[in-house]
Amino acid sequence: MSFAQRYAITDVCILVKDASRSVDFYVDKLGFELNRRAEGFAEFNGAGLTLACWEIDHISSHAGISNAKADGPHKVCVAVRLPTDKEIDEAFADLSAKGVAMYGPPADFVWNARAFYFTGPDDELWEIYAWKDGGSVGNF
Repeated sequence: MSFAQRYAITDVCILVKDASRSVDFYVDKLGFELNRRAEGFAEFNGAGLTLACWEIDHISSHAGISNAKADGPHKVCVAVRLPTDKEIDEAFADLSAKGVAMYGPPADFVWNARAFYFTGPDDELWEIYAWKDGGSVGNF
């Protein structure tokens, strides 16, 4: 059995400029629970996933990885699959009411999903989606 089939992804870590700004966004806007906070780092509990935000300069100074920043936005896309179209519209209304800036309202896409998109404080892209009847399609 391959590594990817044997071990589940349990954490997503977004490399950010300012962990405090990320705490404000992920707790106040999206409703994650702050689990752990350290210098340059924050870890949150969500439904079935641990989300972490680590300041790129902090991890670089401790782990020796490059702190080069990518040009432009969207270094990562975090996707959340909801069960129904109705829940897509409800999630959109809820997050919009909390001041999350959206790219546009929920829409139906050619890959047979209904979705909407927004970005977090470090231009990380979020996709909130639900499969339409028939599920995912292979070609679009």
